Amino acid sequence: DILIFDIQDVGARFYTYISTLHYVMDAAGENNIKLIILDRPNPNGHYIDGPIRKKGYESFVGMHPVPIVHGMTIGEYAKMINGENWITNKCNLTIIEMKNYTHALHYVPPIKPSPNLPNSRSINLYPSLCLFEGTNVSVGRGTEYPFQHYGAPYLESNYNFTPKSGPGNKYPKHKNIKCFGIDLRFQDNYLAEINLNWIISAYKQSPEKEKFFNNFFDKLAGSNQLRLQIIEGENSKEIKKSWSEALYNFKKMRKKYLIYK
Repeated sequence: DILIFDIQDVGARFYTYISTLHYVMDAAGENNIKLIILDRPNPNGHYIDGPIRKKGYESFVGMHPVPIVHGMTIGEYAKMINGENWITNKCNLTIIEMKNYTHALHYVPPIKPSPNLPNSRSINLYPSLCLFEGTNVSVGRGTEYPFQHYGAPYLESNYNFTPKSGPGNKYPKHKNIKCFGIDLRFQDNYLAEINLNWIISAYKQSPEKEKFFNNFFDKLAGSNQLRLQIIEGENSKEIKKSWSEALYNFKKMRKKYLIYK
């Protein structure tokens, strides 16, 4: 009779809970079943950044033409799916709204949203570090600190870790191989933008640049543009400038669906 959606999202386009939300709404609309969403805070709701997913790059890690960090709660995002007609039949939607929430709120989920996002630091770093999943660089899966450091056998650094097989990471990248890289656990501030310097630096150090990216990268980025920009040697500032017009248009569209300030 009724579907209830109650999942803790982390506010990134490629975190697939919003893809699941899309299919739940589509099925509910098709079968005329009411959907109730119990809204939750977005721990990355304090900023909007990243390239917009372009047409032709649709996938389960990029269902909609939104930036990597969209700055919306799951309830607001559901309103946008309905309002922008991204599903065939509009969904009969009820959102149980939060009290006293603002997008600027620093929220620490009481339960980790997935095995590889164990704390608020990893959640905050996730939108920047997940791009490494489309490369030959490890984001620390198979270590005690996933998404809180990154490394590869060829990077030059005094810091290192060795990914091991374990629960949630049976076959981690560079399994049982020492990876050198950067420890991000003790940064002073939480990110309020995507950091591209890490991936640009790693690419520059790569001895076999043709093997740095894999075929997953363009799906994560939402097009082939970011990969080509990094290959061509553009810096973070130049790359981010190329996102500005599309981000402006997204923010304008997003305003229609906001529930919270």
